[in-house]
Amino acid sequence: MGIMERLATSDHASIVSMNLFVALLCACIVIGHLLEENRWMNESITALIIGLGTGVVILLITAGKNSHLLVFSEDLFFIYLLPPIIFNAGFQVKKKQFFRNFMTIMLFGAVGTLVSWAVISFGATQLFKGIDVGDFDIGDYLAIGAIFAATDSVCTLQVLNQDETPLLYSLVFGEGVVNDATSVVLFNAIQSFDLSKIDHTIALHFIGSFLYLFFTSTCLGVIAGLLSAYIIKKLYIGRHSTDREVALMMLMAYLSYMLAELFYLSGILTVFFCGIVMSHYTWHNVTTSSRITTKHAFATLSFVAETFIFLYVGMDAMDIEKWSFVSDSPGTSVAVSSILLALVLLGRAAFVFPLSFLSNLAKKTSSEKITFRQQIIIWWAGLMRGAVSMALAYNKFTSSGHTHLRANAIMITSTISVVLFSTVVFGLLTKPLIRFLLPISKSSSSFVSSDAGTPKSINIPLLDNQQDSEIDINGQEIVRPSSLRMLLTTPTHTVHRLWRKFDDTFMRPVFGGRGFVPLDPGSPTERNPH
Repeated sequence: MGIMERLATSDHASIVSMNLFVALLCACIVIGHLLEENRWMNESITALIIGLGTGVVILLITAGKNSHLLVFSEDLFFIYLLPPIIFNAGFQVKKKQFFRNFMTIMLFGAVGTLVSWAVISFGATQLFKGIDVGDFDIGDYLAIGAIFAATDSVCTLQVLNQDETPLLYSLVFGEGVVNDATSVVLFNAIQSFDLSKIDHTIALHFIGSFLYLFFTSTCLGVIAGLLSAYIIKKLYIGRHSTDREVALMMLMAYLSYMLAELFYLSGILTVFFCGIVMSHYTWHNVTTSSRITTKHAFATLSFVAETFIFLYVGMDAMDIEKWSFVSDSPGTSVAVSSILLALVLLGRAAFVFPLSFLSNLAKKTSSEKITFRQQIIIWWAGLMRGAVSMALAYNKFTSSGHTHLRANAIMITSTISVVLFSTVVFGLLTKPLIRFLLPISKSSSSFVSSDAGTPKSINIPLLDNQQDSEIDINGQEIVRPSSLRMLLTTPTHTVHRLWRKFDDTFMRPVFGGRGFVPLDPGSPTERNPH
């Protein structure tokens, strides 16, 4: 067979694979719609189960020789699939709720991840000794801790409702974004540091590195968002083409992520804060038709990427190459998976309850405190492990998606098992658990805003109209502090008021945003005179 014939055969195989994959994505969407009212299922679990089923069918058709259409690639995940999901989450998050709980989110996302990592790493070091796993050094155990400390913020988006449980949503999802960033930074630090000589300087170096990455990544995202707002406001691109302003928003958001990766920063944090800034300024500077387009385009890209990831993970779970390595000792694989799952449960409990207690000490009113029932849901909803854990495990224990050592194969199959079990079992039980512990009151519907001037879905509001006002969530005006004591007792409300004043005076005249009307004729935000 000639070179051209082999290439043609390879191209045709890729076309067949993509056809089947796109057809499966369509099936996931249709089945997900049919199961919309189901109290147990959600689209991530549906896609995962369809992926598993497809893997089994391909195994049967190929007589056990092959089980997946595409080899899992962490590059595909981190470069193409994750950015639209995280950006859309930042673009549509309720900013007031998010920043009101910012310190708690940082406490859970950064400190909590480190606690979880320490518990999982130490537990694996001690418990793996009694099992014939293979030769792992201290760097491998620390990497395992980082891999399984990474929560699945994608699945969290689907099991928690932003309007029914706004506090829980902002805490769990906000923590998930910071957690993913922290886990990736931690994993890369472990890979790059010389761990043969561990001392206090390495710990200090890591803390400094994390703080540097967090602040620089956040600043890069904010700068990219402000730049897009300034360009669109100044050039009035929408006068000639709404397609250009929509394309510019999308490309500027993606550019911020890729620049972060280029400079070895956290792309997750960068694109998340870029989404927040774009929703606050850029989105209000574009034409009305572009607002509708961007709102649905970002949500659609995020939705397709989420479905693709779970379908992808489900199909790759049936890869016969990896399971063949552990077929002679299935008990070892089960034992490793069970230990890791137990450590994930323990590691999350080790920081959720103590840090919630510390967070509550700083809260002045009982309504702001995290109740024990809410703490249980925060602990449970963050137990799911997903594509970030998979991507980090593949990075550590495979070469180009293929496994050649038994110890590495055991870790990959154990990661797959933990991801599948946690996503399906914990994911299935999250909604019923929330309904059992926190019954929805009818008054919760009063939080739903019908304002069409914010980037939200028509049926599921994602940006509350009250988030930029000086009215508290109960409809009461915030008391403006007149002394240092009042400033310390109502810090959130005070900072919000000062930010509003700064935003109205300096930021909006330059970058636009809600309520800003340029004097120049033909501006995209110009309003018709009444």
